[in-house]
Amino acid sequence: MSNRIEQLYSEQGQSAWLDNLKRDYITSGKLVEVRESGVRGLTSNPSIFQKAIQGSADYDQQFNEIAADTGDIVDDYWSLVIRDIHGACDVFSKMYDHSNGVDGYVSVEVAPSLAHDESGTETAARHLHERINRRNLMVKIPGTAEGLGPIQQMISEGRSINVTLIFSIPRYADVMEAYITGLEQFATDPGADLSQVASVASFFISRVDVEVDKRLNANGSDEALALRGKAAVAQGKLAYKLFTETFSGPRWEALVARGARVQRPLWASTSTKNPDYPDTLYVDELIGPDTVNTLPDATLEAFADHGTVARRIDADVDKAEAVWAALPGVGVDMDEVADQLEREGVASFITAFDELIEALEAKAAELRS
Repeated sequence: MSNRIEQLYSEQGQSAWLDNLKRDYITSGKLVEVRESGVRGLTSNPSIFQKAIQGSADYDQQFNEIAADTGDIVDDYWSLVIRDIHGACDVFSKMYDHSNGVDGYVSVEVAPSLAHDESGTETAARHLHERINRRNLMVKIPGTAEGLGPIQQMISEGRSINVTLIFSIPRYADVMEAYITGLEQFATDPGADLSQVASVASFFISRVDVEVDKRLNANGSDEALALRGKAAVAQGKLAYKLFTETFSGPRWEALVARGARVQRPLWASTSTKNPDYPDTLYVDELIGPDTVNTLPDATLEAFADHGTVARRIDADVDKAEAVWAALPGVGVDMDEVADQLEREGVASFITAFDELIEALEAKAAELRS
């Protein structure tokens, strides 16, 4: 890879994280190569693990060992996943040290069926932190209404959290409030080290344009069609503006004095779904300090080859505001879009998880027969 990936951070203060994980990346040394190319962390989700585990024989030996008994197949799933997370955490621990805890994180998500289960999410997040027991682990909690309480609680316990599946600016405001309130609660312990707590807030980008463009095409007016491909970037820019406003002022400065770190916006789902748009659109347009972009392999390679390293996140914000203001006039309700995308995002992860569990159950039955 070219040095564009390194330049993202050295010149613009944005961290590139890989949005993928599979066993072969660890055993072959590829993940070390990725880290050395300038990638500063890694994210995973249930869909990624479904593709990894069902798509290769790399997990067969471990699965044959753990599935021979009659234990719960879900426990076997977590054993497979946690070995990969441990391996990735080990690879990125060097980055964690060199960045003084800014980067080097590996994210793993609680079971997707818990997205609307507040107490279940809290229990699962705490369990994953304690079982994996790596300082550079982030547990992913969906940014649903029911996820806000567990997010705040985990932060108040000094645990690092990746808030995922954020699709709206109002919900993003709630997520930042949960983070700040959690830090304030953690800070009531005189011995608490706030600098050991890290968090990112993951905005899903490309899916916004997919849904909004569908609605704009259905409208069909010249005004509507002129807005295609603009909503996702506009929302990212407005989210960043809210981020800079929120992490400033006396309330935040009091936490900074105790070592607190900002909760960085993370741009997720940044592969371009529409072939008519540039393949690096959602990287090029969202570059700026104190942000993360988590990229799947193809997008990472595309940006390394021909991306543009330039600060764009706070450029043309007036145009972003104009796009945002124009959408309701052509029949696009962004609150409705966000609700739909959240439902679809949760459902897709549940489906991936359930399909993988079914496949593992069938495989275990063969082994036991």
